[in-house]
Amino acid sequence: MKKVLFYGMTGEKMCFNHILLNALDMNESGMEAKIIFEGASVKLIPVFESENNPIYNKAKNAGLIAGFCVACSKVMEVYEDCVKAGIPELSDMNGHAGMKKYIQEDYEVVSM
Repeated sequence: MKKVLFYGMTGEKMCFNHILLNALDMNESGMEAKIIFEGASVKLIPVFESENNPIYNKAKNAGLIAGFCVACSKVMEVYEDCVKAGIPELSDMNGHAGMKKYIQEDYEVVSM
């Protein structure tokens, strides 16, 4: 089975919507897809939560969101919002969300 990790770095909502859409599309076709909020993208979690974004909610409810970067969320001052959203915390790479685990598990990494 093909496995893809979307490693979202951008804080651009439109760009991140495409990460969500692609992950959902792959998941619905039988592929395994995961999403990590890293870098500026952590700021989008409270945005998606407050607007009750249906695409984000569908990906979240499908278990596609692997987590968010603890270090970046603290720098961007959204850590508490991310925790409140129920998204798993990731800090395995010096406080940041690393790719290594997924690469070792044969995921193809797409960073946007």
